[in-house]
Amino acid sequence: MSEPRPSDRHDAPDPDDTFEEIVDEATQRDPDLAVIEAGSRTLRAHSGQPQGEAVPARPADPETDKALRAVEQELAGRWGETKLEPSVTRIAALMDVLGEPQRAYPSIHITGTNGKTSTARMIEALLNAFELRTGRYTSPHVQSITERISLDGSPITPERFIETYEDVKPYVEMVDAQQPYRLSFFEVLTGMAYAAFADAPVDVAVVEVGMGGTWDATNVIDSTVAVVTPISLDHTDRLGTTPAEIAGEKSGVIKQGATVILAQQPVDAAQVMLKKAVEVDATVAREGMEFGVTSREIAVGGQLLTLRGLGGEYTEIFLPLYGAHQAHNAAVALSAVEAFFGIGAEQARSLDIDAIRKAFASVLSPGRLEVVRSSPTVVLDAAHNPAGAKAAVDGVSEAFSFSRLIGVVGTSGDKDARGLLEAFEPIFAEIVVTQNSTARAMDADELAAIAVEVFGDDRVQVEPRLDDALEAAITLAEEEDEYAGAGVLVTGSVITVGEARLLLGRG
Repeated sequence: MSEPRPSDRHDAPDPDDTFEEIVDEATQRDPDLAVIEAGSRTLRAHSGQPQGEAVPARPADPETDKALRAVEQELAGRWGETKLEPSVTRIAALMDVLGEPQRAYPSIHITGTNGKTSTARMIEALLNAFELRTGRYTSPHVQSITERISLDGSPITPERFIETYEDVKPYVEMVDAQQPYRLSFFEVLTGMAYAAFADAPVDVAVVEVGMGGTWDATNVIDSTVAVVTPISLDHTDRLGTTPAEIAGEKSGVIKQGATVILAQQPVDAAQVMLKKAVEVDATVAREGMEFGVTSREIAVGGQLLTLRGLGGEYTEIFLPLYGAHQAHNAAVALSAVEAFFGIGAEQARSLDIDAIRKAFASVLSPGRLEVVRSSPTVVLDAAHNPAGAKAAVDGVSEAFSFSRLIGVVGTSGDKDARGLLEAFEPIFAEIVVTQNSTARAMDADELAAIAVEVFGDDRVQVEPRLDDALEAAITLAEEEDEYAGAGVLVTGSVITVGEARLLLGRG
């Protein structure tokens, strides 16, 4: 993703002795970033090349695995991510007793309905390409809880996750004792992330909200850049029943004097965001106006893009992800990083095109139109609401030439299952309805009743166990020679996709 760091070379000198040399080298490339890059690279020389997978497996060491499971069990005993008391009182109290770790670094805060995690991964890759040490906090996880807290593009190790939990646990218990409600699962994880980033230390944090914005646990940071991905209807019981109402909650991430990177939005949502920006004297860059996708074409393994950023045009960018929505996420991510570097406001220049190309070419987004098997092709996509399903439908239709597509769908009980199924109906020849293993999952028979209304009885099969559902779908895809180009799409929930990923041997 970048040139070899001093620690990667066999003849590497002591990192502490190379600071001035790195400054000189960086200055020749970009005077404005030289000092901060040099400091970060010196830290990286100490810590070594980032290791790990985008979706890590369970720890190989039995004792570590046992300790991680114990932490997971303790966290699971708290309020889950869908049960919350809308305030930042408890997380603010935790930050206070931890010494305000979230103020030790600048941050980029990401809200919106769809595309947050993919956009966060892209922003992270771009910042890494400029030798900045990053912390990324995203949710939910696909397979491992450690995915939620990443350093330099890799999830923190199980050992570090456990250590971080043990470090903050006494302070969590202190806050629990002082508050009417205990800290929730998400609030504790947020505190862990902010503490881990300060301990690393990172140069910048890339933080995805859990839900909404104003009262989301992540919203104790003073981000200089606020990113708003496309807003649509989701979590309507908590955030509102119209895009405008939802935008009102999400606009809470826009801080005084910040820069707002605004993806394409419904008109009423955009109006709410613009009004909030005016109130706090924030600068707004809008997709389609100040930045956007100039061109895109399908390429082997992804797409080739030309993006217009705040500082100019960036050509021949290969993005190894499928779908027009990912191209738009890329434009948003690029502009967010430009804004972080002051481009478009204080400075009129472009970022280094080679670094941009390397960064985008390295992006991974597990569970987002991810191919995990061939013969037949099995694709995973974490779409869990109608807008996400529509994006997935467009992406599949554009990138794959399936002669017949079988859907495996398992949703959460609090989602718009009918809207999601209606979005997928045009591309699914048949659908296998199932459920994941969590308490949040919609009962397979309940989902099947809706599916029959959408697809008709002859196109719906019910398999409550996900492993049976996968086997049934693959059998349907293979059953006739004329359907040699058939495929399977597993969707409906991040949890369903994560469990399918494990069952298909990708864990």
